[in-house]
Amino acid sequence: MTEPAPELSIIIPSFNEEARLPPTLERIYNFLAARGDQLRTTEVIVVDDGSTDSTPEIAEAWMQKFPILRLVFNGRNRGKGFSVRHGMLEARGRLALFTDADLSTPMEEMDKLLDALRTQDVAIGSRALNRNTIEAHQARLRELAGIIFNGFVRILTGLPYLDTQCGFKAFRRERARICFEQQRSERFGFDPELLYLAKRHGLSCVEVSVRWAHDPRTKVHVVSDSIDMFFDLLRIQWNTLLGRYPRTTQT
Repeated sequence: MTEPAPELSIIIPSFNEEARLPPTLERIYNFLAARGDQLRTTEVIVVDDGSTDSTPEIAEAWMQKFPILRLVFNGRNRGKGFSVRHGMLEARGRLALFTDADLSTPMEEMDKLLDALRTQDVAIGSRALNRNTIEAHQARLRELAGIIFNGFVRILTGLPYLDTQCGFKAFRRERARICFEQQRSERFGFDPELLYLAKRHGLSCVEVSVRWAHDPRTKVHVVSDSIDMFFDLLRIQWNTLLGRYPRTTQT
């Protein structure tokens, strides 16, 4: 007998996360368990991005406790964007959400995004709509770099969002699948491409204010990754010109 598809898929891209993954999985488990049936109707997908530490073993150990926890492998280190894409294409839930392995945005904020999906195809967490919800700020240089990058995003893609980089986004999975199938950016610059594709395919999207706290163990390098992300923005235009994002009709 075929098991029914879960209502929700939660994707966690993970690269060398042996320190942060255990408390994250525990927080997600406790959050879902306190909500009764949601633990049974939610799958959690840990995407291992070629980790060289005990990240896979930690996820496998948690599979004994979680009703629906899956571990998928990229084979080698490909980047956060590739990991999110892989997880989303593996997901089976009607709704799908990806979150950072450090849970910088707590799971309690999830309902805000899922509520938005009642009328929208995509809901993206935002730190910029209300900066009072930032519980632990980044260094000033990082915050400034983020603001400058957002300016480039708005200029080069026409996207209206104040924050494209918050790692907490939810989707009506089937409607958004085309975006992940066409996504080409594999590292930290994938978010603007994903939102550009959502707009290109006529998906509705809303920006939602969420609580967020900076984790000083972040893997984003403020200089080198910012440069890579800028070139990813240019590649969006190049890919569009080359016809790599063919439009589809959403019904």
